[in-house]
Amino acid sequence: MYTVSVQAHYDAAHFLRNYKGKCERLHGHRYVVEVALQSAELNESGIAFDFVDVKRSLRELVDELDHRNLNELPQFAEIETSAENQARYFFESLKERLPPEQAEGLLYARVWETPTQWAQYGGAAVTAPAHRSPHIS
Repeated sequence: MYTVSVQAHYDAAHFLRNYKGKCERLHGHRYVVEVALQSAELNESGIAFDFVDVKRSLRELVDELDHRNLNELPQFAEIETSAENQARYFFESLKERLPPEQAEGLLYARVWETPTQWAQYGGAAVTAPAHRSPHIS
């Protein structure tokens, strides 16, 4: 199996409505979202998925969240803005946006709140975190 992963980042504020502690107050993060796709085969160019295509779709979603208060967005009107729910949002939204051959290969979406903590959503049981570069574009 071949696995391809892309990352993007967004800066956003949020608070947890049903939480007792400092995260119930408005605060911000530089989030990093990572998505991975898997394929058993390569195309005639020798690639599983085009990084450019996957990153473009991810970037479109990230741009909707960048420099926003997540609690004010329709995507999170009925659910908490936790990293877990953000990961699910990216996974499900990419499943809808990507071409069918890419969507069926989508393994997971992972949202990093800090360089040392993340939440993941997807159908695959991926246990090892990917290396996170401090210079993500």
